[in-house]
Amino acid sequence: MREKILFDDNWLFHRGDIDIPFPKVKGPVYTSSKTERMKMGPACKDYVADPYGYSYDKELKGEKWEKVTLPHDYVISQTPCQNENETLGYFKYSNSWYRKEFDCSAEDITKRVSLYFEGIATHAVLYLNGCLIVRNFCGYTSFEADISDYVRVGKNVIAVYATTQEHEGWWYEGGGIYRHVWLVKSEKVCVDLWGVYIHPKKLSGDSWEIPVETTVLNDTVKTAAVDIIHKIKKSDNSLVCELKTKCEIPPFSKETVCTSGNVKNPDLWNIFSPTLYYVTTEIYIDNILSDSVDNRFGFRTIEVDADRGLFINGIHTVINGVCAHQDFGITGKAVSDNVQRYKIRLIKEMGANGYRTSHYPHSETTMDALDEQGFIVMDETRWFESSADGISQLEMLVKRDRNRPSVFFWSIGNEEPYTTIDEGRRISQRMAAAVKRLDNTRFVTMALSHINEGIRVCENLDVIGINYNLENFDKVHAKYPDKPIISSECCATGTTRGWYFDDCPEKGYASAYDKDTTNWFLGREKTVRFFNERKWVMGSYQWTAFEHRGESTQWPRLCSMSGAIDLYLQKKDAFYQNQSFWIKDRPVLSILPHWNFRGLEGEKINVWAYTNCEEVELFLNGESLGRKNVGNNCHVQWQTAYHPGVIKAVGYNQGKEVIFKTRHTTGNAEQLMLKIENSIKANGKDVAVISCYAVDSDGSEVPDASPLVSFNSNRLGTVIGTGSDNTDIVPVTSTLRKMFSGRITVAVKVGEETGILKVYAHSQGLKSAVLNIELYK
Repeated sequence: MREKILFDDNWLFHRGDIDIPFPKVKGPVYTSSKTERMKMGPACKDYVADPYGYSYDKELKGEKWEKVTLPHDYVISQTPCQNENETLGYFKYSNSWYRKEFDCSAEDITKRVSLYFEGIATHAVLYLNGCLIVRNFCGYTSFEADISDYVRVGKNVIAVYATTQEHEGWWYEGGGIYRHVWLVKSEKVCVDLWGVYIHPKKLSGDSWEIPVETTVLNDTVKTAAVDIIHKIKKSDNSLVCELKTKCEIPPFSKETVCTSGNVKNPDLWNIFSPTLYYVTTEIYIDNILSDSVDNRFGFRTIEVDADRGLFINGIHTVINGVCAHQDFGITGKAVSDNVQRYKIRLIKEMGANGYRTSHYPHSETTMDALDEQGFIVMDETRWFESSADGISQLEMLVKRDRNRPSVFFWSIGNEEPYTTIDEGRRISQRMAAAVKRLDNTRFVTMALSHINEGIRVCENLDVIGINYNLENFDKVHAKYPDKPIISSECCATGTTRGWYFDDCPEKGYASAYDKDTTNWFLGREKTVRFFNERKWVMGSYQWTAFEHRGESTQWPRLCSMSGAIDLYLQKKDAFYQNQSFWIKDRPVLSILPHWNFRGLEGEKINVWAYTNCEEVELFLNGESLGRKNVGNNCHVQWQTAYHPGVIKAVGYNQGKEVIFKTRHTTGNAEQLMLKIENSIKANGKDVAVISCYAVDSDGSEVPDASPLVSFNSNRLGTVIGTGSDNTDIVPVTSTLRKMFSGRITVAVKVGEETGILKVYAHSQGLKSAVLNIELYK
């Protein structure tokens, strides 16, 4: 039977290349030209990678090997340097080595044994016992390394050489084995990687067909006659139906076999009630179970119409989406599963129902959360290439994610200049055909930006995706009246959390008020209003959900500012602005700015209210400053002289008060406070995201507090990083951080012991804070 073992622990890591002098005689060159090619250097099975820096004879080697746990990003811990590339995060990128020893039994070497890597940045070469196993030259694709023929009884050594000198993006790329690794042991006749494809089809009435394709691998010297059983279940494990089929597979090959069944009136997956079903696929040989794998899927229909938009289960749905990169400001690309799930929960709270995996496959945990939370996903490949490598990477994306009900679109590229020339047309044609060969139930799209130069790829797309270019939407719709259109990227407007003054380039700050940044990067309000007036646009994906490292042009700012949530997962005013656009079932109202402007008494302050109400009235210290109709502006604003006290906004629908919000002038900060934002377990893997803030003598949060704060925890956890100001170049691993705009985010990795995790915050002149978190398994 199959074992899938998490392989994240007990790795040794070396930052940088290791220089091994090339031999001057024949012998080493001759032996290195055989199967066990690595007889020298860190990939050699007998190489000593000692974290204490010793070789066999106890002579110092001058190497520094560290014990690490995956996921691991070794770039993020540096101090940003202005001399390094701005768009890659101002970091120096270097190569690295990883090694891990593991034991195999005599039984293990009778099985199929593989290593499954979810992601290595950026390029990687994998060796086992000195033998070259696989090269992977995309830092965003998952891959399998079949090591069945190379494992031996007793000790085995994996070596991974990760290189970061060739970059695949204009954003922070990180370095190392930044996603999970799994050791998979199965019988030699088994389900292939991503080998089950289940794609329900609605028939008439409440009847559904369930076609299932299964790719079975035979790694033996004999033809295998197999029986395949699919058990389809609900989440409560109750059986819905059972499908059976047979096939014969020649030696050392694979076969894909199809079967189908019917069900009546299943619970449908949709963005409000994302019901998931489960299929257990069992492989039998001579009535003996050989393999069993589990997959999830959902019942739902999707349709797109050039004039009417998107329909899910026959219901018209507008995509209120966000784009996202995969990093977290404190841990880089090595993001724990529970933090990835927290990020998806945050954007759901913001009101989003769409997610674009810009500009590459995102992690399996993120994709799981999107299925579970009910999102409309545009799943994007990294390279617009029809080479063998490019098609292979595209196939990885489609095979891995084609069972997911959240995936609606396959995006084959982003902002490619080749879309304006015939080579691009030919590339897109081959890529679209590769997608359709593997999954013809979804829509092929592409994020196009070179609209005004002519488009050569649209004939090969089911849906046209347009980045920015609001002035060209009508032209594209007129040119392709039968093609549905979506805004694949829009409103990249930069703002700084808590900065309510004019843009300040020398500090790296941008005003927190919604605005146009350039003629392309228009404000959220203007963009939303534009699409609301064009019902044939299926919806949009904002740039972006979260601030991400890199893609910066103003030192010392370390990130893109376009996120509605900041680099350290604190909500910005744009978060609440999006709620006013997207939440329809309850009143929404927020006010900016805060009301702490000591020393600016009498100065004119712009007060804005983001709301979905019909009218808003503003009061300053009890005096009305006027009641305004919101209309299609999505916000209302006043300008008033600053006086300490209270500003209060009241929202009205049909003349009746339905909601109010206040901001008041606080006293000076007197005490620190800590609050945990996400869920954690005592599993040695989870990271607690904790907010630190300061309160005055009345217990009110001080929004402009800026103390220097030190953090620590008890033995049940470790403070692994902090962040506050996205222009702060102090390494994120520091446990000492200056607060910015009243908030610091603290990342604490938990251990495996249950009990009370205690996290402490200290600052001179303020009362300390302690947060008690009960840890469970």
